[in-house]
Order: sequence, then structure tokens, then C-alpha cells
Amino acid sequence: MLKQRILVVDDDREVVRLMKAYLEQAGYEVLLAFDGETALHMLRRDEPDLVLLDLMLPDRGGLDITRFVRSDPSIAHIPIIMLTARVDVTDRIVGLEVGADDYIIKPYDPREVVARVRARLRDQNLSQHQILEVGVLQLDVRRREVTVGGQPVDLTPTEFQLLVVLMSQAGYVLTRSELIRKGLGADYEGIDRTLDSHMRNLRQKIEKDPKKPVYIHTVYGVGYRLEELAHE
Repeated sequence: MLKQRILVVDDDREVVRLMKAYLEQAGYEVLLAFDGETALHMLRRDEPDLVLLDLMLPDRGGLDITRFVRSDPSIAHIPIIMLTARVDVTDRIVGLEVGADDYIIKPYDPREVVARVRARLRDQNLSQHQILEVGVLQLDVRRREVTVGGQPVDLTPTEFQLLVVLMSQAGYVLTRSELIRKGLGADYEGIDRTLDSHMRNLRQKIEKDPKKPVYIHTVYGVGYRLEELAHE
């Protein structure tokens, strides 16, 4: 069985050395890049299973790289976990809105990073043969494809996993903690804003009018519900 490949992008060589050792011990193949341009080249050439991406790089920053990945259909499916020394929640929200799947604040325990990587990759492999339909919204888990009225919609890995959770329990209210556990797969600081950011992005992509959503409804004080609509 082929090992899953993790691309670690950070200009701090000591951080990279340490993460490489922990990830290899956990059974992953590790690819390394110390600047943004090299990272982009390796993303296109090697298509890793996940990227650990430092926000602050000497040339192209983590946000710029994330935007590039999410705009390229051939690699847009790759999960991105950002590593950053910034503690301002606004910076993290911006990262999530451009397509990052998770944030880990430096300094961190490498064991936590490995746990986040494992959780994210596990979520990628759930429900491999499932096709979900709600109204004109269709999701093919195996192919990792989403269409609205037959038109394809590009989602980040986290948006996709959250939609899987919502569609598989259409009509039911899911609490924030349930969505975090089943959809995000990790505990976040600033949790409410993080989840709301992903939901806002989902509405922008699947709703005809995000301000008057047909599918994703907020249940104030509780969480979210995906409306159970008949197939059309």
C-alpha cells in the first residue's frame, strides 16, 4: 500500500526537520519545500495528499499559495493546514475564507499536528461510495463532486466534508459541536467564527441567493440545518 504524502512548506528548517521526523514515524511520506515557488512546483508535480503550509514565507505567502491551489481544478481538492505564529483570529478567518482547511498556531506540539493530519485524511476517505441528493443539490462522495442543478461546484475539502455531514442528515438540526467533530475533525480556537466562515462560503457556492438560503439554514443558538427538499 502506498504511503500518503505530506508536503511541509516552511522556511524554518528546524521546524521542517522536526515535523518530517514525526510524520515519517507516523507512517507518512514527507515532501519538503522552503519557499512558496518551490511549493507550487511540487504541488503541481507531486500532488501530495495534504499540505502543511506556513503563512509567512520569504517569497509567496501562504494565503497566496492557498488562493492558487483553490483556483486550479487539478489540485484544488488537496487539504491545506496552515501553520502560523499569528494569534489574531482575523488572520485565521481570512485564511479559512481563501480556502485553508485548518489552522495550527505556533509554537505547537508536533504530535498535535500529526493528529490533525490524520483526522483530516481520515475524513477524506469516509463514505467512499455514497451519492447524496437534496433538491437539485447532488454530492458524489467517491468522486468528490458536487453539482447544483447539474452545474459543477468547486468546494474546498473542508466545505465538502461539512456538506457531506449536512446532506447525510438533511432535515435535522446539527449543533456546532457535532459539525466541528464530524465535519472539521478538530477543535479550533475562535470556533464560532471559524464554522460560520465555512458556512458562509458554502452558501455563496450552492445557494442562488446566499442572503435568502434555500438549503443551509442557521438555527440560532444551536447550529445549522440543511433543508430536506424533494429531488427535482
